[in-house]
Amino acid sequence: MNKRQETIIEIVKENGPITGEHIAEKLNLTRATLRPDLAILTMSGYLDARPRVGYFYTGKKSETLLTDSIRNILVKDYYSDPVVVKDNTSVYDAIVFMFTEDVGTIFVVDEESKLTGVVSRKDLLRASIGKQELSSLPVAIIMTRMPNVTYCFAEERLVDVGKTLIDREIDALPVVAKIEKGLLVIGRISKTNITKALVDLSNNPNGDMEETND
Repeated sequence: MNKRQETIIEIVKENGPITGEHIAEKLNLTRATLRPDLAILTMSGYLDARPRVGYFYTGKKSETLLTDSIRNILVKDYYSDPVVVKDNTSVYDAIVFMFTEDVGTIFVVDEESKLTGVVSRKDLLRASIGKQELSSLPVAIIMTRMPNVTYCFAEERLVDVGKTLIDREIDALPVVAKIEKGLLVIGRISKTNITKALVDLSNNPNGDMEETND
């Protein structure tokens, strides 16, 4: 926040509700000059505006505004492309795919891309130390199957999904959309996505998030 924006907040605190024209008069500036500052303060939550009434101070502090910003981030703002294999993929190929994609969890889908299960590093490691032939063993045999798979929807809050990841001690969740007779996998949300959201929030305190496809 710059010096002029701080001054605007003090004016609104003392005189609100007050119109943009009256704020401009007190600063000896034009309404057009103040428009960007008023827009930033309104979008940030410091001020609110009502038609034919003017601007008034919301009373929110920086800590409250930051909390509100975090709570307003949705899964759809930050989910990345899903990493999936078909349920007839061999465990060997799944291990290679997990290594090349550098992920800790792979989502398993059927021919219609509907979610059928999840395979983790632990699942693949457990299978690899056995005496089974990995190239002929399908991931469907070792995966966690539906309905025991935890998933989320694009409209859910990112902070809620983060709590699920912590509570269940998992690396990622499939992002799904409801379709007839199943769930379509449309993305993944991981601890990395949540970290990117926090970094973006620190760099863009006004809430202008950057979507990621990593």
